[in-house]
Amino acid sequence: MLNHTNLHGNGNGHNGHHVVVAEPIEALEHDHTHEETHVQPGTGSMDVIEKSVELILLSVGENPSRDGLQRTPHRVAKMYGELLEGYHKDLETVVNNALFDVEYGEGEMVVVANIEYNSMCEHHMLPFTGKAHVAYIPRDKVIGLSKIPRIVDMFARRLQVQERLTNEVADALVEALDPVGVMVVFEGQHSCASLRGVKKHGVNMVTTAKRGEFRTNRDLRDEFYRMIGM
Repeated sequence: MLNHTNLHGNGNGHNGHHVVVAEPIEALEHDHTHEETHVQPGTGSMDVIEKSVELILLSVGENPSRDGLQRTPHRVAKMYGELLEGYHKDLETVVNNALFDVEYGEGEMVVVANIEYNSMCEHHMLPFTGKAHVAYIPRDKVIGLSKIPRIVDMFARRLQVQERLTNEVADALVEALDPVGVMVVFEGQHSCASLRGVKKHGVNMVTTAKRGEFRTNRDLRDEFYRMIGM
């Protein structure tokens, strides 16, 4: 547990209540317990996350021992496990051989629209949410309908920027399907823009990624935009 000290009364703290303050950072830096804590990437150590959240609470002037916060480090660690579960998934496992030989009109597109997603901005670790729209033109095979939202979620549930997220989904479909063409559009509302910084609400960020025929055929792109209502 992190070491802290109770300070009492005389106007210090909130309404005369006990205030918990962290030890000076220098003391923590020379604490051998902290020096010997090494976390390997991807190990998902709940204990390390919980201790880090406790330190954050102390640093902002809160008391991790008060009733409302006693379980907060555990809840936050569990939350990160859910929101960032994409690090523990890969394309092969998500697709799981759900590729099928189906007769489909040559040059016709398959569209999965309005896929809701939740992600976290890697710059401030604040959420951004929105909808993804995906189209592809099959070559030899089609992919199971449920797999496209799962691919979106696999990449969205990581620390992201929307531009990279859009391209990762497009490239994953190219790798899985070898289609004639792929186009992906992401719409996103970013907390880092509405809660801090410019503090503008209702801003919708739109990013696109085009592969194959969608790069060169404007009619295909226009048809896709019409189908998703853009």
